[in-house]
Amino acid sequence: MQPESTPSFFPYLCQRFESLVWSCLDSDLIKSAVFHAERYFAMDQQNHDARHLYATALLREGQTYSALCLVNIPREQQCTGCLELKAKCCTALGRHRQAREALERALLDLSYMPSSSSSTRVAPLYPDSAALHCRAGVEALKGNIPEKASSSFRRALALNPHLWEAFEGLCAIGSCPEIDDLFPPRPAPRKRSPPTDIPNKPVATGAGFFTPDAGGSGNLFSGWKPDPGPPALFRMGPLAGPRDSLISNESVPPLDNSFQVHRTTRSQLPGNIQTLPPRPLSSADEVGPVPKKLRSTVRQNEVIKPSKSTKMELNEPLKKARARPALIFANIFSSPGRRSQPTTSSKTGGAGKNANQLGNANPATRRSTRLLSGTATKAHPPKTRDRRRQPAQSRTRSMESDLDEEALTANELTHTPSPPSNAQSGSEGSPSTSNWTSAHEQAAQEEYDAELADYYLYNLTRRFASATRALAMYDSQKCLNELEQLPHAHQSTSWVLAMVGRAHYEKLDYASAERAFQAVRKLEPHRLWDMEVYSTLLWHLQRNIELSFLAQELLNINPRSSQAWIAIGNLFSLQKERSQALTCFRRAAQLDPTCAYAYTLSGHESIDEDLDKAISFFQSALRADPRHYNAWYGLGTCYLRMSKIRLAEYHYRKALEIHPNNAVLLGCVGMAVERRGDRDAALSLFNKAVQIAPDNALVRYRRAKILVSMRKYEPAVKDLEYLRSTSPEESNVIFQLARVYRLLGDEVKSAQTLAIARDISPKSLNKIKKLLETVKDELADDKMDEG
Repeated sequence: MQPESTPSFFPYLCQRFESLVWSCLDSDLIKSAVFHAERYFAMDQQNHDARHLYATALLREGQTYSALCLVNIPREQQCTGCLELKAKCCTALGRHRQAREALERALLDLSYMPSSSSSTRVAPLYPDSAALHCRAGVEALKGNIPEKASSSFRRALALNPHLWEAFEGLCAIGSCPEIDDLFPPRPAPRKRSPPTDIPNKPVATGAGFFTPDAGGSGNLFSGWKPDPGPPALFRMGPLAGPRDSLISNESVPPLDNSFQVHRTTRSQLPGNIQTLPPRPLSSADEVGPVPKKLRSTVRQNEVIKPSKSTKMELNEPLKKARARPALIFANIFSSPGRRSQPTTSSKTGGAGKNANQLGNANPATRRSTRLLSGTATKAHPPKTRDRRRQPAQSRTRSMESDLDEEALTANELTHTPSPPSNAQSGSEGSPSTSNWTSAHEQAAQEEYDAELADYYLYNLTRRFASATRALAMYDSQKCLNELEQLPHAHQSTSWVLAMVGRAHYEKLDYASAERAFQAVRKLEPHRLWDMEVYSTLLWHLQRNIELSFLAQELLNINPRSSQAWIAIGNLFSLQKERSQALTCFRRAAQLDPTCAYAYTLSGHESIDEDLDKAISFFQSALRADPRHYNAWYGLGTCYLRMSKIRLAEYHYRKALEIHPNNAVLLGCVGMAVERRGDRDAALSLFNKAVQIAPDNALVRYRRAKILVSMRKYEPAVKDLEYLRSTSPEESNVIFQLARVYRLLGDEVKSAQTLAIARDISPKSLNKIKKLLETVKDELADDKMDEG
């Protein structure tokens, strides 16, 4: 990542990567550590902390040469941390003189300060639950207990979605759920902004409850986030300026109770809904209206006594009043169905009235003792007398009073008592717009950057998981599409390029796969992972020299790796040294008993000599990995050669279930179906195979064979001519083309094609003589040569 394009959250992202890599290393989840360390190093290759972390993870994984290449950079670019890691790598490789030289150079730098990526840190004494579940799943997978492994991996990912080994384990089992289930999409973080001076105006619903504005997405405080600290009940700082009333704007000094300042008043409502009682802005506003609570008429005339702490602050004339306060800050009274209550002190939100009281009372007398303390109550005796003239009307059971009690019940259910100190701290921690300073802005920006770092890391892991799952399900095209959507810095890493090579290899696009693996070898020349696939790719491409060079290098890197012995076995197989190849494959299986590929290659190497022995190898491969489709394919081939058509078709179809986009497997199933006698079904399978892989010569050749057996000569000629243009040196194709021309009655083209076949393969002279001596009708019924 270039410095000019570094986002503001990059320092926080570095901290996240460092913490994640070290936690994986401390929990012995080395492959997860390598994965995340490579992501960190790909984003900033000039960062020595990232370089040290990546080298440490590779060293712990056993890829010592790759770790040494990372820190063995030019001398002017090396730091003391690089020298210390170089000494570790040289010690592991037995290069003790080079390790001593590196340590002596490191001692010369007395001013070096170890960074956060160094190993001198406080490590946890015991792994967390997610790491233990992941390790349990790995052991269950190796022990061939897929149900236990799947359960452990799912629990690990539920606790920590960044444990890469858990996700790869699910993919290996074949029970990986959808990405949205394992990694649900997260909304993009939003920066905390200064609070608005005027709270959102509530809207009255048909049920009589206040609901948030539509633009607030159900949250009245969507534009405001509290500062870190103890939780508070949505408190905001006092608002400056005059406060409104029904008929005049009366300036009221700010109170200690900041929640009271921000309560919703009737003067804030439109004219047509001023008859509704007010209620505070609480969590009930966010979750929607509270279901209406049934009232009981038994308590209509019951008088509830106030609490002891409230009595001392009450005005004596108000004790006998029947007016109910609509806003209660704390649950002081125990009966939600009361008909009348005394007015509380300044801790209460205010007094609520029913519709008849609002219609007859003087609007100017509305805000008095319920907004101020007991002292302010005594200053307005006329207002008290006005309210005491309405006791008879307050007992009228009208629709407005019903709504009034519903709002009161909701307020009591959604508010809990809070000490005065918390109210003051809430006001200080949530400044108003006028008190929003540069320090608050900086804190909001830091919080936003930290959330962005977590969001970026989660989405990056989610994108890699989507591509890996597609490759495990053998959906190669989807895997390539997902990899193309990664950031450019990650697309040029060896991990991604190896996935690209494997995806093209499964698509049978060997040329593209070869280019991808060559790029991997250039970026990381000492890589061991995925090299067994690369060696098999070179075997298919008949690249003898490249395969020999690869086998020698892998053997020098780690002579105890299964990848090296598989490459050597492929080399001997390409040179027709079957006994030597079998020895190498057995050695690979001994070094890694869970390597199903070594058993599979042993079976393919034995299939021409001993079918029973080959079947045993394929069955061993399936015990190591039940989803290894090559072993299912090998068993199908063995049974087909033994003329056990039903068993062959069964095993071919099992392989096709695992890899449904493989044209060769489709052709094998079609061949078994054809041998069973169902030519139409076989032809449809061959057509599907050609549609998936139009350039695959094997499926076209088999489709041409079945077309000839069904006496469809014209389409067979098209397939054979296509194969002749793509594979001009293949004598079997040319011989079959000459045969079809003779069946069509074109003797001239048949003779010309036979002459070409004789020149390419002089050994086929006997077949040519037999073809010329065969009568046309007998030729049509004759079984085609297998080639």
